[in-house]
Amino acid sequence: MMEQTTGILSDLIAYPTVSADSNLEMIAYLANRLEDCGARVDVMFDASGQKANLFATLGPDADGGIVLSGHSDVVPVTDQDWTSDPFAMVERDGRLYGRGTCDMKGFIAATLAMAPEFAAQISRRPIHFAFTYDEEVGCIGAGHLVQALRERELKPRLALIGEPTSMRVVEGHKGCHEYSTRFQGLEGHGSDPGRGVNAVEYAARYVSRLLDLRGDLQQRTPPDSRFDPPWTTLNIGALNGGSAHNVIASKAQVDWEMRPVQPSDADHVKDTMARYCRDTLLPAMQAIYPEASIETEVVGEVAGLTPTSQNEARNLMADLLGTNAAELVPFCTEAGLFQELGMDVVVCGPGSIAQAHKADEYLTLDQLSQCLTVLNRLAGRLAD
Repeated sequence: MMEQTTGILSDLIAYPTVSADSNLEMIAYLANRLEDCGARVDVMFDASGQKANLFATLGPDADGGIVLSGHSDVVPVTDQDWTSDPFAMVERDGRLYGRGTCDMKGFIAATLAMAPEFAAQISRRPIHFAFTYDEEVGCIGAGHLVQALRERELKPRLALIGEPTSMRVVEGHKGCHEYSTRFQGLEGHGSDPGRGVNAVEYAARYVSRLLDLRGDLQQRTPPDSRFDPPWTTLNIGALNGGSAHNVIASKAQVDWEMRPVQPSDADHVKDTMARYCRDTLLPAMQAIYPEASIETEVVGEVAGLTPTSQNEARNLMADLLGTNAAELVPFCTEAGLFQELGMDVVVCGPGSIAQAHKADEYLTLDQLSQCLTVLNRLAGRLAD
């Protein structure tokens, strides 16, 4: 089984499915392999027709199934110093190197290798495969997939998200909300700043107000928060604008994110910043240039995975792994979207998040073997 899995993984790594590019060739590969196992496969295209989700089912047309989910896209390799071709898997010293080996094509390869065994063992409970696009840029594909399942009134019971957790059971993580706020001012000569509206200056004031909210968010920390850090965080990813030293900048953009531990924190930040723009920044800008504007684009608002006292998926994976422990992690996954659909959800997959997104990304053979062992035990459960 290991040889077959690494062969599939090598094939998957060869598809350079960076989020900015199409994933259709990889989706076609996944669809063909699952159809060969007898799965009913549905490929769901995005509006451009250049990307797609895949949702496939083995077993009966029934509610109560188990979803095995992973994302097909990977982060770019631009400006990273790789020692080998990132899109040609290399095995070295018990490690499999290549972009996506860890995050998260290793898990996808394991599920494909196990698909014939799942098909043979299934009795009354279906197993679903959900492979999405654009997870790395806001979980866009998973949002569309979950909406499609909601419209079809399909109700799987459990979901396993195979993000790299070193095969530890993860029952919760923060959400991830990403935004781009754009400022339109009035260009002019730098020798007379008062005759223009400097978009960069107003963007800097916006950033300063965001950073002030960090203290508020720490004060709002839930007393029982198990996250690290336990409060909602804010991060400024980029501030871009301007063209020259002596030109008043007419345009600027702030890219920022927050990782909420509770929905009320996200509401607090958005409401505070909306009021600050409406009552303070915009009046000052428009007093000089009535057409000045501030607009915020929601890149993505991905729900966190909320720990719950009753979680069949967590209990199942803990049993299969022989552990009583369940953890929380700071990074975000698609898990919260599936939880919003009413499913019990857990995150557990091969590889360490410490290796993800880096040059010479790798997955150890030991981790891949452990994943296959757990999936094989799951197949046995499907026969019960």
